[in-house]
Amino acid sequence: MIALEALNVTKVYGTGVNAVTAVNDVSFGIRRGEFVALVGPSGSGKTTMLAMLAGLLRPTHGQIVIAGQDVSKMSEAKRTRFRGQYIGFSFQANNLVPFLNALENVELMLRLNGKLNRANKQRASDLLERLGLGDRLKNKPGQLSGGQQQRVAIARALIHEPEVVLADEPTASLDSERAHQVVRTFAELIHEQNRAGIMVTHDLRMCKYVDRVIQMSDGQISRIIADRADILRLAGMAEAADGPMPSTNGKATLAGEPVVLRGI
Repeated sequence: MIALEALNVTKVYGTGVNAVTAVNDVSFGIRRGEFVALVGPSGSGKTTMLAMLAGLLRPTHGQIVIAGQDVSKMSEAKRTRFRGQYIGFSFQANNLVPFLNALENVELMLRLNGKLNRANKQRASDLLERLGLGDRLKNKPGQLSGGQQQRVAIARALIHEPEVVLADEPTASLDSERAHQVVRTFAELIHEQNRAGIMVTHDLRMCKYVDRVIQMSDGQISRIIADRADILRLAGMAEAADGPMPSTNGKATLAGEPVVLRGI
């Protein structure tokens, strides 16, 4: 079942000769229980696309449909209420409440949605433990590393069981080992809870945990990779790029097409 659809979505900043088209006529759908990576170089439109999917930006044209409701047609007040109930978002900057501890930051989403009961408090604790923070429940953000804060943000995005979970560069503050652990757990939770998950990432190694890869370039979708073998090959090439690069001018071949390994 489709949980999220982008239908002919365009976002234009400015007007007239100063107009810049950040996203140009993009369409795709994400099913429940599906975890998708949105990749592309800086300026490709992926961050603007994610902001529109989160209801933080309104498309200039087109529709964003989540749980059967057109988010792009909602008033600002209704979109705010809708986001709190149907969308989980993990920001790259974390945006944790500094005077709340890790557990309280996660429980905040339950409180805002009227779901803070004993069972869900235990779920919040269990989720943080699963993300490797079982001994940090009472620590405030200032007492946590950047990577630990990122994991709290991921738990907060998932705890209220939203229809759609969006993550902006969830591994930006993590070392390689912890990045794999967090994204692997993120993927498991998306599948187990039957959510629709989208992750914007520059780290193509993390694509091994997703079901599809949507690559953007110049505001449009340039490629969608759905074949599992091709996804693993892409992630494998990114892993290899961490070591000596073969003589390919920074490119490798995937299903007969060039894939840029650096700068995505």
